Amino acid sequence: MDGMPRPPADPAQALSAMDDLIAAHLIGQQEMARRLGLNVTDLTCYGYVLGAGETPPTAGELAARAQVTTGAMTGIVNRLVRAGYVTRRPDPADRRVVRVAPVPGARVKVEAAYAPHYARLMSLFADYSPAELATITDWFTRATAAAHESLRELTREHRPEGA
Repeated sequence: MDGMPRPPADPAQALSAMDDLIAAHLIGQQEMARRLGLNVTDLTCYGYVLGAGETPPTAGELAARAQVTTGAMTGIVNRLVRAGYVTRRPDPADRRVVRVAPVPGARVKVEAAYAPHYARLMSLFADYSPAELATITDWFTRATAAAHESLRELTREHRPEGA
């Protein structure tokens, strides 16, 4: 579909709209986690497991991505295992390495839970031209990188001396 005319907006309006979106998604993630019997951090880490593709991540890789300690990640993985969302699997190339793999039935359950929301988003995307979608995707990608950089700065500021 061709792009539709859009009302004018300035950066302050865009920032305000983004803040509203983030707030709605944070609250939505809390509710989704509750419905799935998880907490938000565990659900986020489960999403990282699902997004890893063919090679399941190690707990250390998940810890780095979630910006938690490896000890905290052990607790997260233990809870996800107990809840039936992931399994620990030895790495075929190095059996000393343990990978965190999604349980297929759990993936189906989570995808079904998110399906109505994702359908709404896909409907919104249908209102944009390919060029507009490229711009939106570029902005999300760059904004995510900026958010990660801000998070790194925050964690550096609050890290004890010598850590």
